[in-house]
Amino acid sequence: MPFLRTALRASTLLGLGLTLSACGALSVIFPSTEMDTVPPELPADLVRPAFLVFSKSNGFRHEEAIPAGIERLKAIAEARGFGVYLTENGAVHNAEQLARFDAVVWHNTSGTVLDEAQKQALVAYLEAGGGFVGIHGTGGDPSYDWQWYVDELIGAQFIGHTMGPQFQDATAVVEDSNHPATASLPETFTHNEEWYSFDRSVRDREEFHVLISVDESSYSPESHLLWMDTDLRMGDHPMVWTRCIGKGRVFFSALGHQAAAYSSAEGAALLDGAVAWAMRQEGEGCE
Repeated sequence: MPFLRTALRASTLLGLGLTLSACGALSVIFPSTEMDTVPPELPADLVRPAFLVFSKSNGFRHEEAIPAGIERLKAIAEARGFGVYLTENGAVHNAEQLARFDAVVWHNTSGTVLDEAQKQALVAYLEAGGGFVGIHGTGGDPSYDWQWYVDELIGAQFIGHTMGPQFQDATAVVEDSNHPATASLPETFTHNEEWYSFDRSVRDREEFHVLISVDESSYSPESHLLWMDTDLRMGDHPMVWTRCIGKGRVFFSALGHQAAAYSSAEGAALLDGAVAWAMRQEGEGCE
């Protein structure tokens, strides 16, 4: 019997290890600590207005979403005549190089990706009027070493996402159709996602403005992983929101884990309007 219990325990741990490996969670448990110190060389002929796409992953790596989102962002830049520069080098966050961009798009970044000087460069950039677009995993780490990022930039701490099943269809509810990111969206639409939950609703703070929420009755807001069951209901459950930091326009969307999120009509329109708004090419706010 002791042998059987040991075998069962080993089998359970092996199953957990395989599950974690398969979903990339080992990179969350053992994140990279790599920091970039030498900035990239930006092209001299970068067209303005321009936006930076930053997709460094020191934690979970969204292997499908990152390339799909990059293709969508490149298509947005081409269609609108924007300049765009792609990098996973965190050292680009310095005053001189950030000044060449009208907005930065953090595309499924994860883990600690900036050192202290780079963090302060980003804060100063936003306060002076630079834009920020955060996509999905950019707000999906289980913890952060930078509390300002959680409390002020994203606005809430990620606490988990749906598991068992991980990806579910749910009804997204557009709460403000006057924003460039949501102007062409229907009042409600069905989206397939691993639905994030947070420790608070950003609606509770007047500086945040909710654009899209998810109807919790349209899916199962729970996580079932091996023997661990977690209720992820928030009641009020925002998914996409904006705020101002100084003169800077900040946009965050918790949507975008799967590649399909960037090719759907709703996903493409949402990202297109988000980038244009953050770059001050459309809409109002944060004057």
